[in-house]
Amino acid sequence: MNSTRRKLAIATWGPPDEGNIFGKLTIDAGAALQWIDKTRAATGEKVTITHMVGKAIALGLAKAPQINGRITLGSYIPFDTVDVTFLVALEDGADLAKAKIANLDKRPVADIAAELRVRADKLRKGQDDEFEKSKGVLRALPTWLLRPILWLTGWLTSSLGISLPALGLEAFPFGSCVVTSVGMLGIDEAFAPHTPFARVPLLVLVGAVKDTVVARDGVPVVRPMLTLTATIDHRFVDGTQLATVAKTIRGVLENPDLLDK
Repeated sequence: MNSTRRKLAIATWGPPDEGNIFGKLTIDAGAALQWIDKTRAATGEKVTITHMVGKAIALGLAKAPQINGRITLGSYIPFDTVDVTFLVALEDGADLAKAKIANLDKRPVADIAAELRVRADKLRKGQDDEFEKSKGVLRALPTWLLRPILWLTGWLTSSLGISLPALGLEAFPFGSCVVTSVGMLGIDEAFAPHTPFARVPLLVLVGAVKDTVVARDGVPVVRPMLTLTATIDHRFVDGTQLATVAKTIRGVLENPDLLDK
């Protein structure tokens, strides 16, 4: 039997016909790894690179509000808050769920890690009521019927901001960005495809941290390098706005004391 994720893919994806931008950042993660060790010792929370990246993205979106919003009936409408979604692997990777964190740009990284830990635990135990409702509907419907229903519910929730509690769907369910980590799977880098019903302008994949030979002041040295890749909806943004987000992400990850200021 197809997993929920596979069923969604079959029901929604067609040949690529949209204008997307693909971007890549390679960042020296040495300072970030030291900051993680220090923060774990101080808070007892299992902070990871993914949590740091999510916060860095949110800070970038706050500086580039042209990306932090939605397109509704042909017009761009900014969001009042910076909300970012993290994907959570279920059933040993056979399925995926989401956990949206609101006001991410204003949250300490340790708090983000704590909330995601609690949310992920509930999802894996089948205790998240919204996810269980939506999963039940998805599994009950035939694939051919899912396409129009997902388009309609995506438009209502992600474009108009209408909650559908009976289906387990909240308003703006994905925020402005979806973050997922593939580094834990041993994948150095990859690019995520847009999921049409999510209507999210920015998708970011967190790759593996790898020891890499790089040049520092003309001298080859080995440094732990992190690769981030992004898929961006070109309707929202051009190079100038992307540069603002990219510079912010690089700046705070290479100087992580800025994350919680």
